[in-house]
Amino acid sequence: MSEQPRRPRKPGKPYRRPQKDPVRILAFEALRAVDERDAYANLVLPPLLRKAREKEGPEKFDARDAALATELVYGTLRRQGTYDAIIADCVDRPLREVDPPVLDVLSLGVHQLLGTRIPSHAAVSASVELARVVLGDGRAKFVNAVLRKVARDDLDGWLERVAPPYDEDPEDHLAVVHSHPRWVVSALWDSLGGGRTGIEELLAADNERPEVTLVARPGRATPDELLGEEAAVPGRWSPYAVRLSEGGEPGAVEAVREGRAGVQDEGSQLVALALANAPLDGPDRRWLDGCAGPGGKAALLGALAAERGAFLLASEKQPHRAGLVARALDGNPGPYQVIAADGTRPAWRSGSFDRVLMDVPCTGLGALRRRPEARWRRRPEDLDGFAPLQRGLLRSALEAVRVGGVVAYATCSPHLAETRAVVADVLKQHPGTELLDARPLLPGVPDLGEGPDVQLWPHLHGTDAMYLALVRRTS
Repeated sequence: MSEQPRRPRKPGKPYRRPQKDPVRILAFEALRAVDERDAYANLVLPPLLRKAREKEGPEKFDARDAALATELVYGTLRRQGTYDAIIADCVDRPLREVDPPVLDVLSLGVHQLLGTRIPSHAAVSASVELARVVLGDGRAKFVNAVLRKVARDDLDGWLERVAPPYDEDPEDHLAVVHSHPRWVVSALWDSLGGGRTGIEELLAADNERPEVTLVARPGRATPDELLGEEAAVPGRWSPYAVRLSEGGEPGAVEAVREGRAGVQDEGSQLVALALANAPLDGPDRRWLDGCAGPGGKAALLGALAAERGAFLLASEKQPHRAGLVARALDGNPGPYQVIAADGTRPAWRSGSFDRVLMDVPCTGLGALRRRPEARWRRRPEDLDGFAPLQRGLLRSALEAVRVGGVVAYATCSPHLAETRAVVADVLKQHPGTELLDARPLLPGVPDLGEGPDVQLWPHLHGTDAMYLALVRRTS
């Protein structure tokens, strides 16, 4: 068989190898992990950044590289709903038919075009180069075509085009403009009440980068010690809180490395403090954290209990999370014990405790600033799955506390089905209880509503949207 003659190469530009951009490749890898493994960015990104910092040569990250990678990942996840609507307007097929890796590259590109100060030509060029590296030349051409369409207008112009008018469909308008699923917009609006201004401020706050907040664990560290760190400023509400301004690194703080301080949102600190300071009838010797994982509130409660000579039992169902609780409490100055136990099947006698915290599992809709991908994973039907567990844990807490003692029911969700509905249903079945007014136990914190329970908000308080109800057992 004779050899076939080679076809002459078509005239044109010589082939050029794609330029590898370590920052954008890392951001793409993080988004793929979030999508493929249902991982959370706040768990995926740190080890990727750490590995990049440890590399030698041109791929080694500096602080600016890490900051850009972080912004690309979190910014893309926060604005995913908005960017999906814009991309859908620029492609000739349903968005579900676009391969997820291609969609991730497109979303990263759209964020650079519409959500950062990166010049348009640089954003398109960098995204096309990323596509050539991770997708191949063929699909890079598709990425190039779509992003050039996106680059023709700014974010406000695109929102006018892809968001329905507010007067025609307010919830869908807010969902597209502020990048939240429609059902979440509706639920948050119901919980918040009021008109358009409040819900828009809340949704906008969900898309802001949250500050890093530290807690100085009493008896082990002081706020003054933490304030000696670079970029540290006092907390707003908790006497133990210190905020790190942009660029502050918790791992660089000696007290955090030693476990004498921790990273903890002020909303969580306020919940623990309110329980610790609630008035009791009778002794104050035994405290219980019935859903203690991963251990932040338990560490603060343990330190507060130690100051009074009280004992803390920290219980967590999942053994690996119980290990995290034990690590958080390691070095606590007072008596404590950590156990792996199911809070709905108590490993303790009824009426054993003076103070009980039940920070129950929930949809996490109160922490969308920290876990922006959660808004896209949750479904309304998830509420039905959490409901029996939340009610069971609150019932267990009321049985665990003695007469005259206090239970704190807390959850990092403002959804009424996870907050007031749970408390109302359970208290109907426990007539020997009374709701305490929690507001005086959060001194100085404004906008706490009519009570007696408390709902914190990102746009009003700068905290996660923590809910707190305090219940005294009367018989």
